[in-house]
Amino acid sequence: MSEDQKRQLNQQLWNIANTLRGKMDADEFRDYILGFIFYKYLSEKMEIYANDILKRDKMNYLDISESTKKGMEYLDAIREESLEKLGYFLLPSELFTQVAKRGNGNGKEESNFIIADVQKILINIQNSTMGTDSEEDFDHLFEDMDLNSTKLGKTAEQRNVVIAKVLSHLDKIDFQLKDSKVDILGDAYEYLIAQFASGAGKKSGEFYSPQQVSKILARVVTLGKTRIKSAYDPTCGSGSLILRLGKECDVLKFYGQELNRTTYNLCRMNMILHGVHYTKFDIRLEDTLEHPQHSKLDAEAVVANPPFSANWSASPLFTSDDRFSEYGRLAPSTKADFAFIQHMLYNLAENGVMAVVMPHGVLFRGGAEKHIRKYLIEEKNYLDAVIGLPANIFFGTTIPTCILVFKKCREQPDDILFIDASQYYEKIKTQNHLRDADVERIIATYSTRTTIDKYSYVARMDEVRINDYNLNIPRYVDTYEEEETINIINVTSELRTLEIEMKTADVTIADFCQKLNIPSPF
Repeated sequence: MSEDQKRQLNQQLWNIANTLRGKMDADEFRDYILGFIFYKYLSEKMEIYANDILKRDKMNYLDISESTKKGMEYLDAIREESLEKLGYFLLPSELFTQVAKRGNGNGKEESNFIIADVQKILINIQNSTMGTDSEEDFDHLFEDMDLNSTKLGKTAEQRNVVIAKVLSHLDKIDFQLKDSKVDILGDAYEYLIAQFASGAGKKSGEFYSPQQVSKILARVVTLGKTRIKSAYDPTCGSGSLILRLGKECDVLKFYGQELNRTTYNLCRMNMILHGVHYTKFDIRLEDTLEHPQHSKLDAEAVVANPPFSANWSASPLFTSDDRFSEYGRLAPSTKADFAFIQHMLYNLAENGVMAVVMPHGVLFRGGAEKHIRKYLIEEKNYLDAVIGLPANIFFGTTIPTCILVFKKCREQPDDILFIDASQYYEKIKTQNHLRDADVERIIATYSTRTTIDKYSYVARMDEVRINDYNLNIPRYVDTYEEEETINIINVTSELRTLEIEMKTADVTIADFCQKLNIPSPF
């Protein structure tokens, strides 16, 4: 599929999404359209898989009768294999295309009432996994899709018309799921998530990291690798960031944790839509700092874009928690930034790489944060690089941010690389965007670890000590542009010349006015 075709598909999906909008906020109608797309995906995967099984019998899945004994025997056999392979099961009558046709009156003018059918099918998908290995991955996955909400229409009939229209439009789109080499649906899903994030204000930070930022983090932690055993994001949101690692190298297992239940559902859908088998991801729901759901992971790649300067309990009980105990101080209760860093480092493997987005305050704030920062640099020597990003590149906040890169076994233990990429971006409307060239420059500078005038600097550890462990980027990367020297004598001479020319012009204008017999302006 060409880039133009992808753009057309994305626009088509966005138009369909707006069919649902009505009076809903972006984060509300997002849950419906993404849920319907996910239902379509599950249906098409189910049909493709079942048809493949039935090839030897020269049948298609839709040929099976659900009301005959022979048909039920086929369905029982397919159900067993589907639950193991796909993790869920759908009957032929429950497939998306069948429901869409019923809602559209099977081609006739009148439409059938399908809300109850759709709601039941979504519940059945979840129920089909009960007692299986995939049960946790599908549990309450569609709970944010209330098809009886008055936001979809005041009456049941109005709601049915909207839902039937959306299903009909989606049914006409071919996501080419039979072609395993393309990920049209995954890319389209990412596009929609980005669109919703741009309209969700401050809420967008809960579930989405701009793709270019995700690309930097993913490439930094996978540099020089073609496969990593495990990847972890403790604040995984929609999963877009950690899924980006899969585009850079082969990831055997994805781990994540998310506090917001709606976003947690979005992440699990995103995983499955991108073809990640249910056995290859482990996404948990809970507060990462207060109630971590994974034991020590020793993940080979750790990435995150945590909520900036969030509150946490900073309970004294955490002083005996293995994640924080060795540092001697806890991050402030009003600024959990270093608590997230400590949690991530605890779960990082000895040979792993970690990259995390942080507000600039972590580079220079004092108190407990300075104590932790000094410990990480002086005692542990984990900090590998500090990368300054442009302001206003995240939805919901305009503050400048940075990426901190950590390694437990550093190849260059005697220095820290500083990159100031804050001035390299493109402004589109009210938002700043990193261009591909900006991303490539960051990655190239990080990989070669070079000092570039007004862009990067390799600081010796002694310099960091002299600066009292203050990591503020301008202390290391001098971006000052010297202004051009002004020759006052030449400027004075030019002003005198201009004054003479102006007086001459005034005389000429006055002369013309006199000849034309009109008042002079002077």
